[in-house]
Amino acid sequence: MRDKSLAGLSVTFLLLAGAAAAAEPALQGPGAAKPRFVVGEVVITAYPPGGGDDLLTGGLGAARLADPTPVVPDPVSPASLRTAAIYNNYRALVDTSPGGGYGRLYGPLVPPTTADADGKIYGVEYLAFARGRGRGQNITLMVQIPDAFDPARGCIVTGPSSGSRGIYGAIATSGEWGLKHGCAVAYTDKGTGTGAHNLERNTVGLLQGGRVDAEAAGPLSSFTAAIGDRQRAAFNAANPDRWAWKHAHSGRNPEADWDEHVIRSLEFALWALNDRFAGSVPKLTWANTLVIASSVSNGGAASLRAAEIAPRGMIDAVVVSEPNVNPTYDRRFVIRQGEGEPLRRHSRPLYDYLTMIDLYQGCANLAPANATAPLNLTLPILGQNRCTALVTAGLLTAGDLTAQATQAQAIINAYGILAEQNVVAPAYWGAYVAQAVAVTYANAYARASVLDNLCGFSFAATDNVATSPTFNQIVALPAASEAILFAAANGIPPTGGISVVNNRSRGGPLRDQFSLSPSSGLADQNLDGHRCLRALATGKLLPNGRRQSHRRIQDSIEQILANGRLGGVPAIVVHGRSDALIAPNHTSRAYYGLSRLRDGNRSRLSYIEVTNGQHLDGFNALPGFDERFVPLHHYFVQALDRMYAYLTTGEPLPASQVVHTVPRGRGGDGIVPPIEVANLPPMLTAPAAADRIRFDGRTLSVPD
Repeated sequence: MRDKSLAGLSVTFLLLAGAAAAAEPALQGPGAAKPRFVVGEVVITAYPPGGGDDLLTGGLGAARLADPTPVVPDPVSPASLRTAAIYNNYRALVDTSPGGGYGRLYGPLVPPTTADADGKIYGVEYLAFARGRGRGQNITLMVQIPDAFDPARGCIVTGPSSGSRGIYGAIATSGEWGLKHGCAVAYTDKGTGTGAHNLERNTVGLLQGGRVDAEAAGPLSSFTAAIGDRQRAAFNAANPDRWAWKHAHSGRNPEADWDEHVIRSLEFALWALNDRFAGSVPKLTWANTLVIASSVSNGGAASLRAAEIAPRGMIDAVVVSEPNVNPTYDRRFVIRQGEGEPLRRHSRPLYDYLTMIDLYQGCANLAPANATAPLNLTLPILGQNRCTALVTAGLLTAGDLTAQATQAQAIINAYGILAEQNVVAPAYWGAYVAQAVAVTYANAYARASVLDNLCGFSFAATDNVATSPTFNQIVALPAASEAILFAAANGIPPTGGISVVNNRSRGGPLRDQFSLSPSSGLADQNLDGHRCLRALATGKLLPNGRRQSHRRIQDSIEQILANGRLGGVPAIVVHGRSDALIAPNHTSRAYYGLSRLRDGNRSRLSYIEVTNGQHLDGFNALPGFDERFVPLHHYFVQALDRMYAYLTTGEPLPASQVVHTVPRGRGGDGIVPPIEVANLPPMLTAPAAADRIRFDGRTLSVPD
């Protein structure tokens, strides 16, 4: 427990945040000048009680967040776009279905909470662009200061966005936890988000979601592709109605700076707090403010890496879930689950194992073992064609279709991908998760321009109406859809009406998953294009002219590797064993082993692995998922609670362990019952020996 523990401190200062009578959409604070890294104005908006809107729910309240009826924003109203963005991001990250635990196990109204009876939390929100490394790069920073914030017990929780989401991309996870506990929340979009440049119309997004001409936006756009007018005109003539997307097409590797973006968000948060309370309380510093680096998925990785580089005393603890962290490979240890064979080649980068899965999953979905996987919706003909194309390419050798699909699944699992994820992966494939990530990360790591059409891929709206003569062909995105991208898009196409397109499809460009490979003419889910992505990872069979792209990708991956050195900062990492996107053997398990080696006796890192937990809790509301999987979010919240208790009262942290959960299953009436506490055993300070995760310096032993 650090010296700046909050234990025993009393409330001695009155809060000022609730004093305003109504929301102020562009209120400039009275304190110190804005930080040097801020670009443009700082938009400061007060959300007082009685004003309708709030920090956590966008004015909707807890019940409306659970209502699946879409929130349709007014595109000319920043407040309306904000509300819809909060609604969409919240529901994307947690299961808000009646039986999934929302409102009973987690959510705005579940204690402890500072929310009112509707689940709203009031306070002040600071929003700004900051300059990242490299010319013209804007990252978005936001700080939410709840009215319950007590400067005498000051705390900040980080909320870097999950995935490639925008600034509200952690609102349901570390954002909610922090606000409910009276902490300020420091958000960043990590230089990704919904930076979308319509090349045909030359329109871009602004800080609060409005869309304008790129020339009018100038340096205050969320993202403008770094191409000249003549280049854009020539590209549009050859490739009409295409889009440049910030994460993919910034021309830099934004992930290399995610750690620094978290640090910057904390600096912005401390400035905002001192601006908010200027003259009324002693200055808040790192010495008197508790800081927990947190978030999930990509945001979790950003916070872990931030803790590795943060100045001493800035970050007091780390709590992350399912982090997309890429640990440096250390051959000194192996990973062994139960009595299985030790895995020596752990710590593979995401781009490596994901592009391998990207080749084989479309065929593996047809394996008999996957016949009952929920939402295994791959059209049989597309799966069969992928298997056939893999055989033709020499990537499968089995005889009949069943054997080919079974072999494809075995190849995936032999790469250190857990068998527990197999039942989840077909649904992710049908939702185009792995494929989309592979396309975006290839462009980002290669530092590609939108002009490159890397591996034949581009982004455009497509006609998805089966009765249309242009079915799956490129169309212009309707202006009404473009106007609400800030609220609707998640940062990685397909999203917000924008699809991933195979430019090289036989007969002309088509939506990728239904396109025809140019080498064979088969509708094989574009094996040609995805083999190109894999070649960029391995350096083998590279397409002509792509050697430089391969080298850039390798360099970019080197820039994002985590070193595992937390320097004794207490940390809890939570991961679901059934994660079909972020592989535990290559991320959390491997990071735990690396960190224990690097920090030695100083290490205060606990690793909690949850059975029947998968990456996308939102899927748990869907048929087949509801009966099989538990909310990993529940354990993320529990980990934050345990860490907060450790920091404030000295309660011990949980030991590293596997938590064996109990799926809901189906009752005798065939109905999936609501999840209960009995389904979710707690993480324990001293778990049973059979549940302990152990590391002896050579073997990381994970119980079955």
